[in-house]
Formats: sequence, structure tokens, C-alpha cells
Amino acid sequence: MAYEYEYPHPAVTVDVVIFTIRSDELKVLLIKRALEPFVGRWALPGGFVDLKESLLDAAKRELREETGVAAAYLEQLYTFGEPDRDPRERVISVAYYALMPSDALEIKAASDAEGVGWFTIDELPELAFDHSEILQMALERLVAKLDYSTIAFQLMPEEFTMPELRHLYELITREEIDARNFAKRILALDVIEPTGRDRREGAHRPAKLYRVKDRSKVEVIK
Repeated sequence: MAYEYEYPHPAVTVDVVIFTIRSDELKVLLIKRALEPFVGRWALPGGFVDLKESLLDAAKRELREETGVAAAYLEQLYTFGEPDRDPRERVISVAYYALMPSDALEIKAASDAEGVGWFTIDELPELAFDHSEILQMALERLVAKLDYSTIAFQLMPEEFTMPELRHLYELITREEIDARNFAKRILALDVIEPTGRDRREGAHRPAKLYRVKDRSKVEVIK
């Protein structure tokens, strides 16, 4: 049975915000556009959704194709649909974000990008489209979610110490955190486990090494 539609169909895209910690700073992954519009401008990885793929599959595909990064976990952030957000046509974008440890990433630019790179949150170039708005919302969501989920563990390497985990929280929230209370709270979540090994950090006594029990999911903790 054929259907006739009275309304125009907007195009749908996905945009992906990838955060990591590099050189002791919170950074985001950007691509340099090789095509119009905004040729030569930096932007978030992303692109149009194929007719036969889900939004999540499209986000993972675009991220992989444009940067070489394969994300195991992506979380939907928000839908951006201002009528003039894309000069080509009416485009609605569904944004995703993720956190990935830098030691697990080997980035490379795809054929439709001039370059790809990591940028410090406080030193961003002018971004294409409304990607500055998308990135700001992703950052605010990340900071808020630290307080009620285990999302920060996505950024940690395979093994880490409690001071390293606390430092990660301090980098993102930009606030000093009490060491004793932080350790008690994290251990009570029962989402990390000791490896049985220690690491010496400077002149301090060796610190226990931990690992995340299950990296495939982010748990809500309150």
C-alpha cells in the first residue's frame, strides 16, 4: 500500500563527542572538514544516517570512518534541530558522547577530512555548524553525571591507582576532592577491584592498582 506524505522530510545526521585525558588535560576529538560547507573548519565527527541503519550504528560508523576510532560505548546526548543549523538543507542531528582512555586510541583522518586531532577544552578553534553548542552540552552532562554514575571509569586505563582516579575527577570538575572520602565512596560502589599489584608514585608508599570490573556499561549509582 502506497502512502502519500504532505510534509517534507528533514535529513538526519549524528555527531559524536569523544573525550579523553591527554597530557593531564581533558581533551575532545575533532576533525578538519575537507568538504563544504565550512571547508577547513574543525568539527565534531559525524555525518548523515543511512536509511537502513540505526542512529547508534550510524554514530559508530561515522566515528570509525572519520577518525579510525571504534567506540564500544556511546551515550545519546540530545537532539539538535534548529531550522538554520545546516546551510545545505533542513537537518536534525542526534548527538552522542563517550569517554575513552587515550592509550586505547589510534586516530587517523578519513578521506572526507583534512585532519583529525585532540584539542584541550579551554583552547578550542572555531567550530563548524552548532558544534560548539553540542560540545558545551556534552561537557555539562559529563560533569553532572560524575556525581550519579560510573561514567568516569570509561576514561581510565586498564590499571590505575585511587589517586589517579581522584585526579581524573578533579580534572573534569575543576574542584579539589578529599582523598579519604573519595576512596570510601568509590570502593562502596563495588565496580572496581584490586589487581593484587602496587605502583610506587614518587616518594610516597606504593599505591594499590585497581581495574574496572565491567567496562561495557555505565551504572547509575544514586
